[in-house]
Amino acid sequence: MTLDLDHLRQWIGRTEDRRDMVTATPAQALTATLDRDDPAAMNGDSLPPAWHWLYFLPVHRQSEIGPDGHAHRGGFLPPVPLPRRMWAGSQLEFLRPLSIGSEVRRISRILDVSAKEGRSGPLVFVKVRHEVSDARGLAVVDVHDIVYRDNPRPGDPVQVAQAAPAGPTWRRTLAPDDVLLFRYSALTFNGHRIHYDRRYVTEVEGYPGLVVHGPLIATLLLDLLRRERPDARVTHFDFRAVKPTFDTAPFEVCGRLEGDGHTVRLWAQHQGGELAMDATARIA
Repeated sequence: MTLDLDHLRQWIGRTEDRRDMVTATPAQALTATLDRDDPAAMNGDSLPPAWHWLYFLPVHRQSEIGPDGHAHRGGFLPPVPLPRRMWAGSQLEFLRPLSIGSEVRRISRILDVSAKEGRSGPLVFVKVRHEVSDARGLAVVDVHDIVYRDNPRPGDPVQVAQAAPAGPTWRRTLAPDDVLLFRYSALTFNGHRIHYDRRYVTEVEGYPGLVVHGPLIATLLLDLLRRERPDARVTHFDFRAVKPTFDTAPFEVCGRLEGDGHTVRLWAQHQGGELAMDATARIA
């Protein structure tokens, strides 16, 4: 496959302007999905950090959907011809919480498109900056890293496992199943079939099971921090997906407060201590 990087880089600088309303129902539904026993969300309540992912959903028409469940390539994002698309990570700044009941606006801009040769073939990286504002001004900055890659081939090198950090102060074991992944896909209107279509994900994309959404794992890491330090205000959160997580086995979300009292190391790990996601939060 030939990648025309010069063509793809023509998307740098493109913008998208979306508007939405922070309604209570998605927040209540995610609360239930995370198995929290919180009061019902009401107008004026603060939206937890990263829950803006419940809004500005990709409402493509059914005729625009490709065979993997994503919209056909092109449009705002560049038409990268590689078949696998993954959320590789984000760097988020929370200037202040969004509120239930508020009108919000998201301006997105493509910052960069780059490529490199990985162990199993070409990789294309797209970096997008999202700015979310309400009537009071800018509230959330979310720089989103997307990676595109080819399907695996016989003989490709096996990804070397990275050991998770030792000594978590907090940990929670989660057993991902079809219902959890379906509910999160529905909440984010994510049609990507790797998260709910077992035959597709195993027979077409060659994964061993359903893939747990990267932003779901990131949300679970922030939820762990919220459970352990409910009064802390998160000002920054960076996460990086290290290895895919599947519904074939439980995994753990872990964390600890670092020595300065404002930095929280968070990570997700597989059974056996393999690192799945690495993250850092700053709290006030």
